[in-house]
Amino acid sequence: MSSALTDLCRYPIVQAPMAGGVSCPQLVSAVAEAGGLGFLAAGYKTADGMYNEIKQLRGMTGQPFGVNLFMPQPNLADPSAVEVYRHQLAGEAAWYETPLGDPDSSGDDGYEAKLAILLEDPVPVVSFTFGCPTRDALDALAGVGTYTVVTVTSPEEAQAAQRAGADAICVQGVEAGGHRSTHRDDPQADDAGIGLLTLVAQVREAVQLPLIASGGIMRGSQIAAVVAAGAEAAQLGTAFLVCPESGAHLLHKQALTNPLFVRTALTRAFSGRPARGLVNRFMREHGPYAPAAYPQVHHVTSGLRKAAARAGDAQGMALWAGQGHRMARELPAGRLVELLAEELDAAHAAPSTRSTQ
Repeated sequence: MSSALTDLCRYPIVQAPMAGGVSCPQLVSAVAEAGGLGFLAAGYKTADGMYNEIKQLRGMTGQPFGVNLFMPQPNLADPSAVEVYRHQLAGEAAWYETPLGDPDSSGDDGYEAKLAILLEDPVPVVSFTFGCPTRDALDALAGVGTYTVVTVTSPEEAQAAQRAGADAICVQGVEAGGHRSTHRDDPQADDAGIGLLTLVAQVREAVQLPLIASGGIMRGSQIAAVVAAGAEAAQLGTAFLVCPESGAHLLHKQALTNPLFVRTALTRAFSGRPARGLVNRFMREHGPYAPAAYPQVHHVTSGLRKAAARAGDAQGMALWAGQGHRMARELPAGRLVELLAEELDAAHAAPSTRSTQ
């Protein structure tokens, strides 16, 4: 690990920021106390909500942690396509007895207000999803002592992040659960995702920054693999989603290892942006018709997803999950960090053990 990342965590294990309440202070503090680097997810929260979670987390741990921000999105959606999709979802609204949301709700996720708070009251690490900040923003964070990470899905995006002044790159392979962190939402590229090991190798040759590898990682041996490929650390999301400290809905946690859900797929059905989740009824019925319209579709379906959760219907929820979801282990987050570290050590020791036999 690079010295900067070594200072942030004892082990090369990063808990991914999972928006929607999953990455709560309880989960982040447990990971941090065990020697990993935990991340709060500021996405879908108000600036005050983010700040309150930071204050709560600081009362639970003195270890370093990170906060993840969603970059503002350009309004490229076709309003008529969104309206057609709303009509298609009318049956869902009737079934769950809840109105569809307003597609014209805020599209910038309170980015500027959140950034202002993080400059006024700095945290150790800030990462970015759905784009690359300006050099001014990254320089300002560096000026207050914050380590910055930009999430990328291609070598070209990594080079843009390096030019902008990021301290590190989070390389997201196509195996990752949740939203694809492409810097530009291009429907023509929905099937163009690159597997993690190949992407890490490509980005390693394209930039000189430290890399954090993310996508489908569930075991310490996989952490060893991405480190061997050129990463300094691994970021895991789905692996931590089932932990008791996670804020994920119980149905979501149970679905990860439920034999009813046999595979994952990328879909725009729930948010209008490609995201990987467990294939369920809602994804099958509506995914093929969902427009490229984020966050408009996210706002439209928000009430439906909440109503499905209240009704105990996992078939109507967004069950974000990486390709390794069946390997999830229901362990306390701190114990999971320790076990991953033990597996990583075993993987590192294995070649030398074989060589002596």
